[in-house]
Amino acid sequence: MLIFSFKESEKLAKNVAKRVKAEYSLVELSKFPDNETYLRIRKNIKGKEVVLVESYFNPDEKIIRTLFFAYTARELGAKKVRLVASYLPYIRQDKRFKDGEVVSSRIIGKLFSVFDEIIAIDPHLHRYKSLSEIFYTNVKKLSANHLIKEYVKNNFKNSIIIGPDEESYQWALNIAKELKTNATILQKKRFSSRKVSVKLMYDIEVKGKKVVVIDDMISTGHTVIEAVKLLKRKKAKEIDAVCVHGLFAEDADKKLKKNGVRNIVSTNTIESKYSKIDVSGLIGDALKG
Repeated sequence: MLIFSFKESEKLAKNVAKRVKAEYSLVELSKFPDNETYLRIRKNIKGKEVVLVESYFNPDEKIIRTLFFAYTARELGAKKVRLVASYLPYIRQDKRFKDGEVVSSRIIGKLFSVFDEIIAIDPHLHRYKSLSEIFYTNVKKLSANHLIKEYVKNNFKNSIIIGPDEESYQWALNIAKELKTNATILQKKRFSSRKVSVKLMYDIEVKGKKVVVIDDMISTGHTVIEAVKLLKRKKAKEIDAVCVHGLFAEDADKKLKKNGVRNIVSTNTIESKYSKIDVSGLIGDALKG
């Protein structure tokens, strides 16, 4: 097995390579004067299994280079070509709400099906029940829930757990049981990508208590910010935010801090200064399994 990545995912890919005792190689990437992409695989991959580790935050250019890599690996005789998408893009756009709108998840499903297998961590499935509804190849969905549960258990003791929606309630409840504390969820009404309202679906006492808001993704942060405002009105003592995918678009992290979030923690599916939970072991186990 050979593990490849581009520069942005180098740290994660190297950790994965160590986990599976495989050789790692950085894909050579540069630009021609007209801004077209130059790509080169610098290892002999004929007859070998190759794995590309990539995170698709700011995805458009990364999608092009992913396809260049996959097709080139096949041309060079790779026995198997696999993709690890630590953060998978465009899956949220799963329905045509207005005439003429793109359903981008379907297109990504077709394009990425050039791979023999796709491994994704906590993809944001909404109306889809599984990745197999999107992709035309083997798929494997991983979850960082257990890693987040262990981190919260070890770092945020005596905290109430808040989940972002009804689907997260069971997860929030499991974490709360291990912490021997309470859990509740938010009822969210979305007006646009930047405007939401929230309320506690099951009202519990948070006055004077520590609270951890857990979400699968923090993008613009508006959901968490509204949750924080609500919790502050209810006199919560301390508020922390934990997520799988930390996109932090439009300076979301700064806005969270400004609105009273004490600590922000994410996994390293998207590398940032908040990436304190390592998913390389999760990926390594999936590659070996």
